[in-house]
Order: sequence, then C-alpha cells, then structure tokens
Amino acid sequence: MGFSGGMDSVTAVGRLRDDGYDVEALTIDMIGDEDMICRARCRAEEIGVNWHLCDARREFECEVIDYFVDEYCCGRTPAPCTRCNTAIKWQMLARCADEMNIGHIATGHYFNISHCNDRFYVAQADDKSKDQSYYLWGLPQHLLRRAVAPMGRVYKSDVRSRFADKSESMGICFLHGERYGDYIRRRTSRFACGDITDRCGNVVGRHAGIPFYTIGQRRGDGIPEGVCVTGIDAAGNRLIVGSKNDLYYSTIYVGSCNVVDREELLSSPDVTIKIRGIGRNPQRCVAVYDAEDSKWAAYRVECDDPAWAPAVGQPLVFYRGYRVIGGGVITAFG
Repeated sequence: MGFSGGMDSVTAVGRLRDDGYDVEALTIDMIGDEDMICRARCRAEEIGVNWHLCDARREFECEVIDYFVDEYCCGRTPAPCTRCNTAIKWQMLARCADEMNIGHIATGHYFNISHCNDRFYVAQADDKSKDQSYYLWGLPQHLLRRAVAPMGRVYKSDVRSRFADKSESMGICFLHGERYGDYIRRRTSRFACGDITDRCGNVVGRHAGIPFYTIGQRRGDGIPEGVCVTGIDAAGNRLIVGSKNDLYYSTIYVGSCNVVDREELLSSPDVTIKIRGIGRNPQRCVAVYDAEDSKWAAYRVECDDPAWAPAVGQPLVFYRGYRVIGGGVITAFG
C-alpha cells in the first residue's frame, strides 16, 4: 500500500484490513521530504502496520522533474502527476511488492476498478468531487490486474470528519508551493525574452521567456490587458495572444496513448473526453478516428462541443460513462 501517512492513506489501510487483506505500508521517497517520511513512519506505527521506505529520488528527478522543465521550455504543458503515477509510483509499488512476494498493490487515490471482457479499467470514484481517475489513464493492464482501489467508494467528507489533523498536500509536490515559473528559472537558463504578437504578427509586448506561459494565461509579464495566450511558438521564441474565444477547437490530435480496447474507442458512440481534471471540458460525446496520415499522433478526436484551451503536452482522457477507456497526450489541435 502506497503510504504517505495522510488521511487518505491511513483510511485506505483500514478499509483494506476490513476487507481481509494483510497490509504492508510503503512510503516512496521522491523528493527527500523528511517531514512526510517522519509522518508516514509514525502513522504506520500508530496504526500497527509494517512500514517500508523506497528511495525513488533519482528516478523521479529523471522521469518527472526533468520532463516538467523540458516540456515548458519547449512550449508544451506537462502533466507531472500523470507522469509520476505511470512511470514512478505504481511501478515502484509493483517492484517492491514483487520483492516481498505480495500479489496486490493499492494507493489512497480516489478511483474504482472495473473489469469487463477480461480487461481492467480505471473507473471514476463515487465521490466525483475527489475523483482522480483522470490522472491514472496511463496505468497498464499488468498493474491494474493486481491493483485494489480501497478509496473508490469513500467520500472525502467522511474521511475528514474522522481526523483532527485535516491538513493535506495540494498542488505539485516538488514545487513546495513555489510558482512553477520561479522553479523553472532556478533549474535552467534555457529561455530568453521575446516578442508577444497578435495573430496577425503585430508586436504587442515582450515576454519573459517561453517556459513562464501556458495556453489560456491572461496575466504575466508583457501580456496586454484583455487578452490571453492563444499560441506558443517555441522555435521562434514568440507568444501569440488574442481573445479567449480564439481558444475553442473542434479537432484534437493525440499521441503517446494507452488504450484498453482500440475497437471500443473507435466504434463507441458515447465516448467523452477530459482535457483537464477539474475545470472546463467538452460536455457532449466525441468521435474518435485513427490519425492515419499523421506521424506524431495515434488518434484524431472530433468534438461537437468544442474544447476550450487544449495545450500540446496536456493529457486527453477518454471515458465511456464512468470507465476510463484510454488516454494520451495532445500533439496538435485545430
């Protein structure tokens, strides 16, 4: 059981025990957070569960932090939590479970697991306000087959009511509350000031460096009042600004995909998408096609209800009802 010592992981251990599991608690050290490690060790002792520590700092640095910085420097919008879950957290859980001859793995994520036609699916949590299925689209079948989801039926309000200390971590863990632009500034010098233009190419300002801006951003050094970032030309070191209404797109291309059943994705009439975990997403069903003429995308998504402010590098997650049937990374839109 992935164990941080917070409310959710402590509750998850209790639910697993109630279901008859013997639980070993594993804390994965990804950023050298000594306070979290101490809390996890003490909480494990309090609830009487064996506690283990796994050092994943090197892997996290390469797979998540370097990726985060590189993506912003290239004008893309990364999703570090999705990357961490797919490449680090669940992989480490499985590796350590194998070393201890343990068959199942679990975390305190709010999601369910659905089994259909001998395939396993991430599914939405009962508590839709805490649902984290969006961040787990990259989990492969060999991990889902052994996964248990103890928090899938739990409501956060019930968890909070049982704890005196209701504090919990929010945001991107390695930023420690720092603004992402300031963090990138400390990590790299791969940026330079450049022009901000309107869509006709007229210069309307100067930006502080491509990594400090994202699609849809309305405030920031050099952005004129009343407009937002509508395009990022990293090769030309240029930002394009315009109206927020310029950010609606009906066609999105997706690559680096993890899809449970390709035929289901392409043939189902009731597929919906999320391009952000919380916030504005298309509400109507979409049509999905093979991107046969593209070298940098696997699927083309056509939205009857246009998507607002998709960004290259951002995840796009496919749903059928409550089930996640796949996901990928946005490579282009139009």
